[in-house]
Amino acid sequence: MIHTEEQLEEALSAPSREDIEAVKALRGPILILGAAGKMGPSLARRLKRAMAAAGNPGEVIAVSRFSSPESRTQFESWGIATLPCDMLQPGALEALPDSENVIYMAARKFGSTGNPSLTWAINAFLPGLVARRYQASRIAAFSSGNVYPLVPVESGGATEQTPPQPIGEYAQSVLARERLFEHAALEWGTRVTLIRLNYAVELRYGVLVDIGRKVLNGTPVDVTMGHVNVMWQGDANSVAIRSLAHCASPAFVLNLTGPGTLRVRDIAQEFAARLGRGVEIQGSEAPTALLNNASLCHSVFGPPQVSVAQMIDWIAGWIQHDGRLLNKPTHFENREGRF
Repeated sequence: MIHTEEQLEEALSAPSREDIEAVKALRGPILILGAAGKMGPSLARRLKRAMAAAGNPGEVIAVSRFSSPESRTQFESWGIATLPCDMLQPGALEALPDSENVIYMAARKFGSTGNPSLTWAINAFLPGLVARRYQASRIAAFSSGNVYPLVPVESGGATEQTPPQPIGEYAQSVLARERLFEHAALEWGTRVTLIRLNYAVELRYGVLVDIGRKVLNGTPVDVTMGHVNVMWQGDANSVAIRSLAHCASPAFVLNLTGPGTLRVRDIAQEFAARLGRGVEIQGSEAPTALLNNASLCHSVFGPPQVSVAQMIDWIAGWIQHDGRLLNKPTHFENREGRF
C-alpha cells in the first residue's frame, strides 16, 4: 500500500527500463511547457530520473507560471530547472531556450464554461504560438479523448481513425489545439505526437477517486455515463516520454488509456467491498460513452504496468485514511461537455 505522498511521488516517477532506454538518445534541454499541473510534476521527475539512470546529462526544464511557490520549490528539489513564464504574454516564448524536445502540457479544462475566452486562448491560441516557436523541434502534445464523440459501449472505444466530433466548447478548443500542431507538422515539417489521454488516475484525483469518494461518503453513484477508460498516471507519463521518439510529420496520433472498457457500476461495487460500505446506484447506463481504444498504444509501448485492481486497492486505502486530495473532480459523468 501507499501511505504517504512521498511514497506516491516515488511510485509515479520511478522510471521503467523502457524509459531509461528511450531517453538515452534525447538531447537536452528538454522543455516541459505547462509543467505545474496535475501530471507535470511526476512526469518531469520521471524524465529526470530516467535521464540520470541513462547517464544522459541533458537538462530538464519545467516551464509554468508557478502561481504556487511551493510547486517551483518541489521541482527544484528534484534537480529540475524551472522557468517562470506566462506563455500568453508577448515575447514570453521567444525568451525561452531552444529545445530539440518539447512536451506540451499547457491546458485549461475546469471552469472553462465560466470563462470560455480564456479556455480558447490557452487551448487554441497558445498552441499556435508554441508550434511556430518550436517548429524545428519534436513536440509531444497532450490532447484529450474528449475530441471524440460518444460511441457505442460495445464498440470498444474510438480509435485514432474515428473522426473527431467534440461535444461542447472545451472539447472544441482541444481539437483546435490539435489542428494547430497538425498545421505545424504539415507546413513546417514539425515532428509531432498528439496524445489523446482518457483518463489518468493517481491517488489524489481521477475517475476512480471520484467514484471511491462517493462510495465512502454514501453519495449515490450515477451510472448514466456508465463506462470509462482509466490508466495509472505513472504509466501515462512513461508513454508520453517515450512518444517523443515517435513524433512525425504528419502528426502521429495516439490514444492513451488502459485496456478494456470498465463499468462504473462494477467500479463502485469494488470500492464498496474494499471500504465495507453499501453503494447506491442512480440511473441506468446509456448505450454510448466517451471511450478510447488504445490498442495502438499498447502494441507500440506495451501494456500498462499497474492494473485497475491495484489502483482501486491503493485508492481505497488512501481515501479511507484521509490521504490528501487535489479536490479537482473529473466531471467524467458529464455528457454535454460542460466543465
